[in-house]
Amino acid sequence: MTPLASSSGSFLISPNVGLMIWTLLVFGISVFILNRWAFPRIRDALDRRQRAIEESIDSQERLRAEAEEVLSEYRQQLAEARLQAEQIVARAREAGKEHERETLVEARERREKLLEQTQRDIEAETQRALEQIRKEVATLTILATEKVTRKVLSPTDQRKLVEEALGDLDFTVLEGSEN
Repeated sequence: MTPLASSSGSFLISPNVGLMIWTLLVFGISVFILNRWAFPRIRDALDRRQRAIEESIDSQERLRAEAEEVLSEYRQQLAEARLQAEQIVARAREAGKEHERETLVEARERREKLLEQTQRDIEAETQRALEQIRKEVATLTILATEKVTRKVLSPTDQRKLVEEALGDLDFTVLEGSEN
């Protein structure tokens, strides 16, 4: 082995005062330079990064709180909408039932009016028929009397004769059978 090789491995084991001083001096200068220029910039960058992360966390928390608030409002509005829908359906059902009742009442009223009108029409028609029968009976009575007596009666005699003939007839039987 060469002396250089033997001494190169041993310098690590045996301390050399000159090397130590230079090493400490270079270390001190390095620490001074790092403290003077590098560490403040690194600290500033780390502080900015920390603030950005904190702001991001705060922003996310605010957004989450807002989202929860919006979700809560949405749920409340949905519940109100459901309640309103139920109320509308209930009112529509009630209106339908009321309309049905009104329609039935109107139908009954119309039916009763039609029945009354029909009854009045029947009674009027019956009265017209009876009046026509009376006229025909009067005419037939006058004609029969003229043929039997072979003379023309005066208007007074005709009226008297018709009244007597009509008085003998029972028109209530005809009126009762029509009703």
